[in-house]
Amino acid sequence: MGRERELSRLRTLLRSARLLTLTGPGGVGKTRLALELAGSVRGARTGRAHWVALDSLEDGTLLPQALAAALGVRERGGRAGVEAVVHALGTRTMLIVLDNCEHLADACARLAETLLARCPRLRMLATSRETLRVPGEVVFRVGELSLSPPDGDHDFAEPLRSEAVRLFLERARTSDAEFGLGPGEARTVAEICRRLDGLPLAIELAAGRAGSLSLPGILHGLDDQLSLLTDGRRTGPGRHRELGAAIDWSHRLLDPLESVVFRRLSVLGGGFDAQGAAAVCADGESGGRGDDVHHTAAAGRRGPHGLVHRGQLLRVICALEAKSLVVRVRGDGPRGTARFRQLSAIRAYGMERLAEAGELQGTWDRALDWLVEQAAGAVAPETFPDTAEGPLAQEQENLAAAVAHAASRSDRRYLPLAVALARLQYQQEQLTAARTLLSEVLARAPDHEDRGAALALAARSACLQDDHAAALAFAEEAVAAGRGGRHPARLANALDALAAARLCRGEFSEAVAVFAECLEVVHTLGRPLDLALCRHHLAWALLHTGGTVRAERLMQKCLPELEARAPQGQLTAALHTAGAIRLAQGDVDAAERRFAEVLLKTPPGESYHTLYPLEGLAIVAAERGDLERSLRLYAAAAAIRRRIDTEPEAHWWDRVEAAVARVKEGVPPSGVRAAMAAGRRLRGTRLVAYALRGTQLRATGHDRDHVRSTGRDGEDVRSAERDGEHEGLPGRVGMAGQPPLTGRESAVAELVAEGLTNQQIASHLGLSKSTVASHLDRVRDKWGVRSRTQIAVRAAGRAAGTEPGP
Repeated sequence: MGRERELSRLRTLLRSARLLTLTGPGGVGKTRLALELAGSVRGARTGRAHWVALDSLEDGTLLPQALAAALGVRERGGRAGVEAVVHALGTRTMLIVLDNCEHLADACARLAETLLARCPRLRMLATSRETLRVPGEVVFRVGELSLSPPDGDHDFAEPLRSEAVRLFLERARTSDAEFGLGPGEARTVAEICRRLDGLPLAIELAAGRAGSLSLPGILHGLDDQLSLLTDGRRTGPGRHRELGAAIDWSHRLLDPLESVVFRRLSVLGGGFDAQGAAAVCADGESGGRGDDVHHTAAAGRRGPHGLVHRGQLLRVICALEAKSLVVRVRGDGPRGTARFRQLSAIRAYGMERLAEAGELQGTWDRALDWLVEQAAGAVAPETFPDTAEGPLAQEQENLAAAVAHAASRSDRRYLPLAVALARLQYQQEQLTAARTLLSEVLARAPDHEDRGAALALAARSACLQDDHAAALAFAEEAVAAGRGGRHPARLANALDALAAARLCRGEFSEAVAVFAECLEVVHTLGRPLDLALCRHHLAWALLHTGGTVRAERLMQKCLPELEARAPQGQLTAALHTAGAIRLAQGDVDAAERRFAEVLLKTPPGESYHTLYPLEGLAIVAAERGDLERSLRLYAAAAAIRRRIDTEPEAHWWDRVEAAVARVKEGVPPSGVRAAMAAGRRLRGTRLVAYALRGTQLRATGHDRDHVRSTGRDGEDVRSAERDGEHEGLPGRVGMAGQPPLTGRESAVAELVAEGLTNQQIASHLGLSKSTVASHLDRVRDKWGVRSRTQIAVRAAGRAAGTEPGP
């Protein structure tokens, strides 16, 4: 509110400046202004905006890894840190937003200078209390909201022209729906805003009290607090003093229970949901194994609030949100779970109050216990935990802070927490960070039960970095530790890592033998999903040795379980393996069905999982003599590989290259060049539609759609067949009598076609993730489709004019 002129000016600046820094004191609204700006400028000049929050990052040396994780950049081809980011960005048009740079100013300056020098189409937007002092930086000072003049007339409308007053009124009405201004109260609001120097955060904190205090009461309380904090003097850094006063005053007005929860939440710098808040804030027996004496002493000083019970937490969090002491996080968590966070200035204040109350270590103990429990629960039923998708991804910032805290105190919980964090980094392919952390774990845990898991994870990380000698050494030590223990699941995990290391080294027969032993161990565990995963791994290794008959039998046994229970990434990998086996057996039609099925189940956008089915379909086309189609699919996949910087497995790539080499022998050079150029132009939904055209597929599970496309090869999306047996097609089937899409539903469908996830769509449109999901459900109902890919295909067809509008 009240930033229209600033936004207009900033949009103009961002069109010419490659580094734009918003500076100003804490609480002035730099972050909100950056959010609005980033959400409003997406276009050909700036590209898509990527947000990188730095307030919880304390070590500037980790800034490149934090940026890589935020951008989804993975370490490949021996590149790590800044080099990985530079390679991934290349000549892409993009806007990167670095929020809260002041405590990492030097590191942010070095990073910005490097990226801007080496990535010609990159623009950067930073928020900081101080400038970065980088060549070419354009600095925009974010001012306070406008105030009404102190000696103005008594016209009721005069204060309402003030941006600060309008913000106060809007915020007060969210706190109290019945709030309204009585005679003379507009001047009181104007005076409150003047006392707070027009700082938005301070104004929101004060307005949050409108439901419980009169306007004169708010003004009186604020004046008293300013006097108390400054001993009646008006010296010192004024705006910081007013912000501190507003936070302190808001805190003093909390009831005892709210005050306790407020300060305890400050250890969760990465945000929290109701479950996490309850685990960290609620009283009870802590399993803390750190500084037990300190914890026992702190537990005895509970103060007048009594015990904090779990059932009270959600109500208290909502009350703190209403008072602007916590804010809701855009996009929320998985399954629509609401997430909250404290702004950095408020969290720093809360941490001070926590230490002052003698509760710092006790609260950290509960946080560490909860995160250890979450880490254990995420992998407890898993034999192969390194690929398990758990709830900890949402808590990665909190997990990193907990690891640092536990390491500083030599807390025994450091080991399981560090392994859990390294596992997340491995899954994100932040491999250098993962191996660095694992090295520390292994140094600290010569005989710990987590050592075997750390060794297996280190082996897998080394494999992805092509460090084959280290991978084999780690895996062999993990197996030795597993054989010496009493936990078959840990031995199975170690054997799986050893087999993967053998595969990376091209030792296929040895890999088959190790996978076979792993399968024998997993048989004893009674875990059907793990057994299916192990069968798939063995089948993939057998394919490398030519054992396709045995591999096919294994896939027939494991696919039903994987289709029913496996995460999407594991299922698509297995379906690709099934297709590759059929291809090796010469069953081209069956191979094509499997590759097409993988493509339908893969989310829109360019990813590792898109590549293998595209390359498989290129081989299928080559086997059928459809030479132009083969070259186009091959070129499209190769272009994606370059853009996301990933190398295929050598055995598979040899098969792809051999097929394409045969195709090129049958096509004139000019035809090869034309087909390859056309393939490189295929992207996103158009590529998927082209790849699926001409295939026949019966998908499994919830998709259960027949997909058949007609027409000659081309780059435009053709209409699918419309006979009644093909329900769910992205054509006109099921559309008769359906209402048109609303404007918001159309916008969501178009962003799906661009490859955005629900969370990215939510951020782009200013919605919650659950609202986006509801819009997509209505789009599916109206269009008569079921899968996300079908929505994307139809939306792209509409944009191209080949599908009917809403």
